[in-house]
Amino acid sequence: MAKIKADFPDKLQFLFEPHRYKVAFGGRGASKSWGFARALIIQGYQKPLRILCAREIQRSIRDSVHKLLGDQIELLGLGAYYEVLETVIRGKNGTEIIFSGLATHTIESIKSYEGCDIVWVEEAQTVCKRSWDILVPTIRKEESEIWVSYNPELETDETHQRFTINPPKDAVVVHINYTDNPWFSSVLDDERLHCLKHDPKAYPNIWEGKCRPAVEGAIYYDEVEKALSDGRIGNVQYDPMLKAHVVFDLGFGDAMSISVVQKVSSEIRIINYIEDTRVDLPTYSTELRGKNYNWGKVWLPHADGFSRGSSGQKSADMIMRALGWDVAGKEEVSSLGIEPGIQATRMTFPRLYINKDKCERLIECLKRYRRRINRETQTATVPLHDEFSHGADNLRYICVNADNMRNEDEFEEIIPGRASRAVSGWAR
Repeated sequence: MAKIKADFPDKLQFLFEPHRYKVAFGGRGASKSWGFARALIIQGYQKPLRILCAREIQRSIRDSVHKLLGDQIELLGLGAYYEVLETVIRGKNGTEIIFSGLATHTIESIKSYEGCDIVWVEEAQTVCKRSWDILVPTIRKEESEIWVSYNPELETDETHQRFTINPPKDAVVVHINYTDNPWFSSVLDDERLHCLKHDPKAYPNIWEGKCRPAVEGAIYYDEVEKALSDGRIGNVQYDPMLKAHVVFDLGFGDAMSISVVQKVSSEIRIINYIEDTRVDLPTYSTELRGKNYNWGKVWLPHADGFSRGSSGQKSADMIMRALGWDVAGKEEVSSLGIEPGIQATRMTFPRLYINKDKCERLIECLKRYRRRINRETQTATVPLHDEFSHGADNLRYICVNADNMRNEDEFEEIIPGRASRAVSGWAR
């Protein structure tokens, strides 16, 4: 076998060492994909291997790293040893490189890859938990390896959490950037400097491989970034001297979201969050009562909270009152529409303090709440109704109603010979 003379980044030398997991993440121009492809071609030349190159979605072979591998074969002068076919690459020694998307696989359909020696998952930041849960236990051959390369998006993304924040046993994880690439070109450097000057907000993610505070185009991107940097998302605890108000975004087949909110001076503190589907109000009522908070009012959506169903079912406010809750009347609840409500939420955001542990799902929703993009014009339109919109809607209800939340109990004072009047007393 002829020796191969090949340049290779120092930070990726670990690809030639035996490890179960080999992970590289970082920004643009770091040579991650180039290095992974070159390492696979060299190792497939040295001994027969069955290699799967995967990504979350692969609609056609053009979406894969097929061309990148073919280019590396030519650059390494191994065209005589590899046969680059339309959908597969084969080596003369029996090496086989195949390509697949992960999203369409089931536990049964992916079993055909059990005999793989190496799986390379490219652009792995988009791979979801379900895909990893199916893939990882399938790659079970003795001494098999899983290679992962990606540019991080959010810190909470499944891939980043699974391999970088909480790496498994026998994992080598490296953070690699353009500064680690000795072949970084002047053309790419011009692009980098242009980004630094004209899009400094995106620069740390694009070129330094740092996680974004929220997804690109998130409606509350700036607000979440500021809340994180100010430390307003953190250890926000329940104060028994303050009323705990309950804010609902209603749903049943769709997700229902519930926040517990306390207010003191100008601060709005979100101390707990619940989200689930196909759970009824009495069940949520029992769960909330179990927390033994100093309860204030229940705040329901202005329209849905007070309307009966088509068959005459009780409205949400009727159900919650029957369960013993003090429900804010429809006249107390803001009827502000979605767009004005988003603007009001942006203005209120500097007053928000959120418990990081108990409101983890709510924070994730705020990081991922986006607008629908018109495919023809590529312009943002209405907010996208998806799995993250329910938490964002809940926050909007909090912000537009917060100034009506009180820390007093109202009771009736009966004065003989006069009409009764409502007066306030501070909650004990």
